[in-house]
Amino acid sequence: MEKTQKTQLATIIVASFILIVSIVGGVYVFNQKKAEIAALTMEKNNISQMAQQKDSVMNDMESGFFEIENNLKLIKEKRNQISMIQSEGGKNRKQAIIDDINLLDNLVEENHKKIAELEQKLKKSGLNLKSYEKRLQGLNETIESQNLEIAELKSVVESKNITLAERDSKIQNMDLDIKNQADTINYKQKVIVDKTDKLNTAHVVLGTFKELKEEGILNREGGILGLGSNKAIQDNFDPTHFTELDIRETKTIALNTKKAKVISEHPNNSYSLVEENGQIAYLEITNPQEFWRISKYAVIEVK
Repeated sequence: MEKTQKTQLATIIVASFILIVSIVGGVYVFNQKKAEIAALTMEKNNISQMAQQKDSVMNDMESGFFEIENNLKLIKEKRNQISMIQSEGGKNRKQAIIDDINLLDNLVEENHKKIAELEQKLKKSGLNLKSYEKRLQGLNETIESQNLEIAELKSVVESKNITLAERDSKIQNMDLDIKNQADTINYKQKVIVDKTDKLNTAHVVLGTFKELKEEGILNREGGILGLGSNKAIQDNFDPTHFTELDIRETKTIALNTKKAKVISEHPNNSYSLVEENGQIAYLEITNPQEFWRISKYAVIEVK
């Protein structure tokens, strides 16, 4: 009986030990599995973050490449336009070339900055994206090639600018010569017009003897106390009392008086006194050149 109890106790102890060992083992295994799951979860999160980072970098790279390639395309188009403009020439074309070259410089500078930004992003990301590195290298080579072409284009434009400047200088000198010639011609024409007008300018005065004498134009000479004397024009008369007229346009001189006499010397066959309504209406100059040949001053006495 006592032996049986000892056997049972031993069995219980062994069973308890096995149970404890199983429990401890289960807890250990559970903890191990939990740690593995946590590690896998962290790795998964890291992979997800890396994928997101990679996608972000790739998007930035593609966007940057798109902008740079558009700039390169625009540079090529502008370079072709400049070549066409150079062949056409002209002052406005010259300014257009200068503006376009400045634009090319700005586009090239912008491309350099964008490539530097993309290289920096790619470096910071720590991603091994060989394809993008090759594309960046290719773009850098293209830009350097375009820099050489733009530099050559500037040299050509500069040489053309010198030619244009020389041509502009010649044109300005020609314009100045033409202006001087025009001024000289205008001056000579004015001198000719003035001389012609002066040659065709005559002067006329009319009035009673008393009025003409008071104005210092007429006096009497010869005779005794005025008897048998003649009316004569004084030498130093005042020309302001005379009215100017144009020989080419004046064919008649209005008188409207009962009597009239031409005191100044003019050929009789060059004029006539025309009567109308019982009075002398006007003096008609029938031959202007002959009438004014002796004197350009006509003195007419009226009563």
